[in-house]
Amino acid sequence: MQSVYQHLISLLLVFSSLQVPQLTEGCSCALGHPQDAFCNSDIVIRAKVVGKKLLRDGPFGTMRYTIKQMKMYKGFEKVQHVQHIYTDASESLCGVKFEINKYQYLITGRVYEDKVYTGLCNFNERWERLSLAQKKGFNHRYQLGCNCRIKPCHYLPCFVTSKNECLWTDMLSHFGYPGYQSRHYACIQQKEGYCSWYRGMTTRDKTVINATDP
Repeated sequence: MQSVYQHLISLLLVFSSLQVPQLTEGCSCALGHPQDAFCNSDIVIRAKVVGKKLLRDGPFGTMRYTIKQMKMYKGFEKVQHVQHIYTDASESLCGVKFEINKYQYLITGRVYEDKVYTGLCNFNERWERLSLAQKKGFNHRYQLGCNCRIKPCHYLPCFVTSKNECLWTDMLSHFGYPGYQSRHYACIQQKEGYCSWYRGMTTRDKTVINATDP
């Protein structure tokens, strides 16, 4: 019996040692509302990826994607027209993989030395997967709330602490991201500097709610 027990312990130790790299390696990003992605990015565009090339720089190289820009929502003062998007070639270092000649993407990124860089911690999504409210948000609505602060609520109780905050509760009611507020609401600055969640998809569905809802 003792030898069987020792054998089981040794197997558990081997298994644990095999799992360690998976726990310590990889890209880890904090959840973010798409409005924050818009406000914190240098560049926000809609584009189709038409080519790619691996550049041999860095430990794993850099992937340069050639794009066909459809529309620019933010970044006119940084780059007039984006032709290439750069990202790390390794997903473990937060590199993004785009499919070629298939989809239009909403791409957000930063500009360094006139080059646009993006990664898994940026907001990058197929255009067709965005909700109508998200499309309107990137088009014009999110910019109205860049002076607001979206405050994540991970555990109850949680409260807003200033008039410019909107309480983001997707992590509570929708078991993570993306949730209802992410897909359908923008945090917009109202009169007297107060910020509140706003949903205005159609003329019959225009609601302004206080900073603690939904």
